[in-house]
Amino acid sequence: MANKDYYQILGVSKNASKEELKKAFRTLAHQHHPDKGGDAEKFKEINEAYGVLSDEKKKAQYDQFGSSDEGAGFGGGGNPFGQGGGFGGFDFSGFSQGGQGGSFEFDMGDLFGDMFGGGRQARAPRGSDIQVDLELPFKDAIFGIEHTFTLNKTSLCEHCGGSGAEKGSDLSQCSTCGGKGQVKEVKNTFLGQFESVATCPTCHGKGKVPKVKCPVCKGHGVHKKPTEIKVKIPAGIDAGQMVRMTGAGEAVEGGKAGDLYIRIQIKKHPVFKKEGLNLVIQKKVKLTDALLGASFDIETLDGMLTLKIPEGIQYGEVLLIKGKGVPYDGSKRGDILVTILFDTPKLSRNTQKIIEDLRKEGL
Repeated sequence: MANKDYYQILGVSKNASKEELKKAFRTLAHQHHPDKGGDAEKFKEINEAYGVLSDEKKKAQYDQFGSSDEGAGFGGGGNPFGQGGGFGGFDFSGFSQGGQGGSFEFDMGDLFGDMFGGGRQARAPRGSDIQVDLELPFKDAIFGIEHTFTLNKTSLCEHCGGSGAEKGSDLSQCSTCGGKGQVKEVKNTFLGQFESVATCPTCHGKGKVPKVKCPVCKGHGVHKKPTEIKVKIPAGIDAGQMVRMTGAGEAVEGGKAGDLYIRIQIKKHPVFKKEGLNLVIQKKVKLTDALLGASFDIETLDGMLTLKIPEGIQYGEVLLIKGKGVPYDGSKRGDILVTILFDTPKLSRNTQKIIEDLRKEGL
């Protein structure tokens, strides 16, 4: 038998810690497991390498009598385990949880639980998540709102309160699981037989079944129906952001409901745009108003306000209306930023003469 470099097989250094060895073994075992279409011989080799390197005594003997630099394993001269390649004679097909004679220190149920259906403990079923789009008026997105809408989804049965039993009817112990809510399953794998625990298919983990089933949900405790959803939209939310409502998704018999994700869409405002905590607006004025100054009434999200334009304002200059922007931190708010725009008008002959006289004066 050819010599083997167990460190090379696992892809670790000779100084690798137990956690590093275990992590490498997990990764490679998942990759090469025969039940997942992997190479059976490679999988056996990986187990063999980990079986040696994870045992302190065997690792010490391997390090003493073999050289990873030369690619040697237990075979060849000086092998304390006899001819034939040391651990190559192990029968890996018979390993079960805990190993043979306690030679393996790792827990096979822990390592391969996700391969064979959930490990030692049955996982309670979970309902599906739901995602919906919600379009809001611009003002509601700025100030926040509690919005109510109807969603057709699987929900807890109100008639029986989720018990699945008709009102006044008792629940009896499930005969399939004996009231435990879980049943044991034995699976044959490449590594031998594995015992796992699954949710009882009869009572769906409840341990009890109704003597008389609820006529609305047919004993399931959940059923599909139009459900009223109330969601609180925070102030200043942006388009594309999600609001998550835990447990408001699809309900499932004997398990936990999924979550509801609400993606926000916002209607465009005819005047304002949101930039961070500020509201942005453009105000177009006449050239004379820009030169001499003026006052204007402008409509904001809080109602009408008076905007004063100082004389001699420059094109594109921004005026600030403090504290009328996006709410944040309770009572605080951003600002409104007003960008002043104006056009250069066509001049009449009389106006043109006046401007020429001004130019002569150096203005």
